Amino acid sequence: MKILDKLKNIIAKNKIIGAEIIQKNVVDSTNELAKTLAKNGAADGTVIITEEQTGGKGRLDRKFFSPRDKGLWFSIILRPKCLPNDAPKFTLMAAAAIACAMKRFNLRAEIKWPNDIMYSGRKLVGILTEMSAEVSRVNFIVVGIGINVNIERAEFPENIRDVAASLSEMNGGNLNRAEVFNAVLEEFDRLYNQKSFSEVFKIWREYNITLGKNINVIEADSGEIFTGKAIDIANDGALIADIGGELKTFYAGDVSIRTK
Repeated sequence: MKILDKLKNIIAKNKIIGAEIIQKNVVDSTNELAKTLAKNGAADGTVIITEEQTGGKGRLDRKFFSPRDKGLWFSIILRPKCLPNDAPKFTLMAAAAIACAMKRFNLRAEIKWPNDIMYSGRKLVGILTEMSAEVSRVNFIVVGIGINVNIERAEFPENIRDVAASLSEMNGGNLNRAEVFNAVLEEFDRLYNQKSFSEVFKIWREYNITLGKNINVIEADSGEIFTGKAIDIANDGALIADIGGELKTFYAGDVSIRTK
């Protein structure tokens, strides 16, 4: 694999994330493969990366465009010692790690709650977090990350061309995918090895474009649409919004920022 051939002597310094990397030429979904491997005992920090996904997916089972040689499509297996209600924090951790990685290339991330990284209102990065847990413990968490690195606008399918973007467009030219991948793994490893989520929340708030904005929220479970203002994120990563003068907490949903 072209990406990993350039990283053999770099990722070894990470403490956990990327200590083991499984590389594939093409898979249906790195998250599905990661969940299978996790069930079979794959170690904490194992990364599965592929050059192409044929069935990449985002939240709510939406398809995620994952063309060959154009982006970074990978999943990270985590085995944190935490309660299941802490799992959403790892979505914020992934977004924070990517924001810090982008900064290395002089690119400023715009994080939209809970897990989209945007550029000019269009999606650069998708993050899908899935979990296996019992009542009082997490068995494993899989964080799937899809980064549009060097996809030209005309290469996106027509139905997402106006809502998707790539780092190369933001950068004004192609980036080295191996260097981007390495930066993300290093930043994720740094945050994952800290004793608290305080820096994750600090970074997330620094780069977020949701808080303080007028928003519409489509609640994941009910499909009900709420209109209000984003106030803050809770300690578990949930969004707190002012809906008609009352504070409401959203644990999952789609947020759009209203311009009027």
